[in-house]
Amino acid sequence: MHSSALLSAHVPSPLDAPVPVARPFMPAAEAILPYLQRIDAKRWYSNFGPLLIELEARLAARFARPTLACTAANGTQALTLALLALNAKPGGLCLMPAWTFVATAHAAIQAGLVPWFVDVDPVTGVLDADHVRERLAHAPGPVSAVIPVASFGRPLDPAPWARLREDTGLPVVIDAAASFDSVSAAPVPTMVSLHATKSLGVGEGGFIASEDPAFITRFRALTSFGFMGDREARFPANNAKLSEYTCAVGLAALDQWPSTRTAYAATAQRLRMALLHTPQVVFQPGWGPEWVSSTCVVELPAGSADAVEAALRAQGVDTRRWWGAGCHTSRAFASCPADPLPVTARLASATLGLPYFADMALDQVNRVGLSLAQALA
Repeated sequence: MHSSALLSAHVPSPLDAPVPVARPFMPAAEAILPYLQRIDAKRWYSNFGPLLIELEARLAARFARPTLACTAANGTQALTLALLALNAKPGGLCLMPAWTFVATAHAAIQAGLVPWFVDVDPVTGVLDADHVRERLAHAPGPVSAVIPVASFGRPLDPAPWARLREDTGLPVVIDAAASFDSVSAAPVPTMVSLHATKSLGVGEGGFIASEDPAFITRFRALTSFGFMGDREARFPANNAKLSEYTCAVGLAALDQWPSTRTAYAATAQRLRMALLHTPQVVFQPGWGPEWVSSTCVVELPAGSADAVEAALRAQGVDTRRWWGAGCHTSRAFASCPADPLPVTARLASATLGLPYFADMALDQVNRVGLSLAQALA
């Protein structure tokens, strides 16, 4: 169907039911039930039970090279414990993009580091490894670690960050929270969130992927009181394990992942068609045809996000500024050092999260397309 026909199929009015910006797509109870019955049979409820071991093995199997996956209570904990497992020197700076969610900075602080906010590349919207090398030479203090961030599920090439680690000796952890579908290699530790709002969710959870068994062994101990196969706490640690019940949800979600991914990709294609004749709206490269996430984040004309957001709200179309004006603007990080951030400021004024979810109805897609076209006219 031609996109103009899609747009004309429904003319929204303020009386229409609001279109939410997101709706989590989790496994139904009947899909989880067989795994719950396995828990009942074993009477093993936490502490690295058989469902957790199976879940981690299935997550690791998605990677192209031999890789290990280790789960944690959530993605923020996974980032924090990864920095600790890499022995990032406490008190030092953790270089990260200002264009990220606040969890990145919270994780660094919990690991005893100080966020240092650096600007992102104007084309890709992520940290550039060569730019980071240049900034390291002018750091406002000793640097203990680097966290590159994959933006809104977009693929992030880990190879430049593996080279940076080898050349500088600095610990590097990739924050790929929304990138479950697009992460396929982990030459440096890579965190993926399994929050309910992500494309594959367990409710609350996350995992670290790595090709380094020694790192995974230490990370595992940090999720369980510093234990390594016995009951001796070898170093200060946390309790960040997943329960078997959470893993039951994760296994059911993996079972249905092929159909879930198809649903996300189909909705993405419909949104692209609905906005085919609105060239001011720029989708992330490859989003939909090549990779999926649980959000639709678009770039609009510079400085227009506020006005477009207000216009869509008036039409009952919800939106979200997922990363606000940049992580550095939160009061929690007001004392943290920051470079000049013109690209981050531009992205914050032009980036908007549109309604998008796996089971989004066609009339909702059309309504978003028409409302956005009108807002930009």
